Amino acid sequence: MTFTELTYATGDALEATFDILPLLGNNFNYAVIVLGFIGLGYWLTYQVKRNKQAKRDGTYA
Repeated sequence: MTFTELTYATGDALEATFDILPLLGNNFNYAVIVLGFIGLGYWLTYQVKRNKQAKRDGTYA
């Protein structure tokens, strides 16, 4: 198998994944948005915890 054949096979496989998107509709978009907000909430909670610990340890800049 040549590199060109590998490249085209990879491109064809990735292009086939786009056929799934119309079936999902906006549900995929909503899922990504919800996941983003969950991640944001987790990160902000973690950051507050670490800031409190830094203030307590005297390493808060």
